[in-house]
Amino acid sequence: MTYVTPDLCDEHPDQVVAAAPGFRNFGGVLSFGGKVVTVKCFEDNSRVKELVDEDGTGKVMVVDAGGSMRRACLGDMLAEKAVKNGWAGIIMYGCVRDVDVLAELPLGVQALGAHPMKTDKKGIGEVNIPVTFHGVTFVPGSYVYADNNGIISSPLPLV
Repeated sequence: MTYVTPDLCDEHPDQVVAAAPGFRNFGGVLSFGGKVVTVKCFEDNSRVKELVDEDGTGKVMVVDAGGSMRRACLGDMLAEKAVKNGWAGIIMYGCVRDVDVLAELPLGVQALGAHPMKTDKKGIGEVNIPVTFHGVTFVPGSYVYADNNGIISSPLPLV
């Protein structure tokens, strides 16, 4: 399904909050949305790795990677697992890598930037807690929609 965030904002002005600019599309799906599943981690993508192995049908993983511009918390192998398990997309408050492969996958991916260095794997991170970045608090079970215009969050499904 294609989502147009300006239209959703116009149709539901009292239900949406828009994230501040700064994200860009890296995935092969430029418009995506779904139920929020959150991860909070910093330069350790162990929890992201665990979640991409779970059923992600109708869900978007929102990862608060602390805005790190020193490591990539998502690369081609994890993104391919996310596709295999039905995830609609991943929003990364941090970096991704293997961007040429990500662009070919049927997965929505938005991130702050690209970085070639992988993360450490220490098993550190939290899942399904509220995370806040770019002026929005993303709550597990709420909804998020993203396209080239931006990222919006809503407590209820908009479509």
